[in-house]
Amino acid sequence: MIKFGKYLAAGGLMIGLLLGLSGCNGLIGAVKGPSNLFNLTPKTAFPQGMPNVKWQLVVEEPLANGGLNTARIALRPNHLEVKYFADARWTERAPKMVQTLLVESFENTGRIVSVGRQVIGLRSDFNLKTELREFQVEEFGGRKVRVRINAKLVTQPRQTIVASQSFESTREIAGKTMAASIRAWDSALGDVLKQVVMWTLDEGRAAQSRKSRRR
Repeated sequence: MIKFGKYLAAGGLMIGLLLGLSGCNGLIGAVKGPSNLFNLTPKTAFPQGMPNVKWQLVVEEPLANGGLNTARIALRPNHLEVKYFADARWTERAPKMVQTLLVESFENTGRIVSVGRQVIGLRSDFNLKTELREFQVEEFGGRKVRVRINAKLVTQPRQTIVASQSFESTREIAGKTMAASIRAWDSALGDVLKQVVMWTLDEGRAAQSRKSRRR
């Protein structure tokens, strides 16, 4: 009975320690409720003077480093560190979400014959290759959202890069809530989406024009 009592005391101490740890945010093994899921919106408004193009476009999934190739929502407290919001996630991996929003933004222009993802087997005239370089809340130099996408427009089937450009936008976060961060994110990404779409249509039209003159 004495030994059994010792085991009970030791077991009770271990349970107490585990319960204490479970109350600390961010510790492995902590019991958490379901994450809040967030999505962003495609661009819907574009200038009237955009060109109508008669070619087809495939939007490939953006490349991204390991810190951004995730559904977790990134936070940078300084230049050298990446963290994530504990109870919030994107509805899918950030690069996949951005690919979807790019496709929908192109569709919303009404100025392109066909646009889609690589996986649907669309026979394209151009492929849009992108890299998601910045996609986070930053807490240095003022609290803001930064979005940066590097883009390359590639002819098919020759795989020739006809244009490349980097697009970046930042938005100050008006408030301390997650909802305020998401609103700033939606605005910053919307600006970048608009720039990428307009640039792609202009550069694709110019490349097609050069091709026609060479014939």
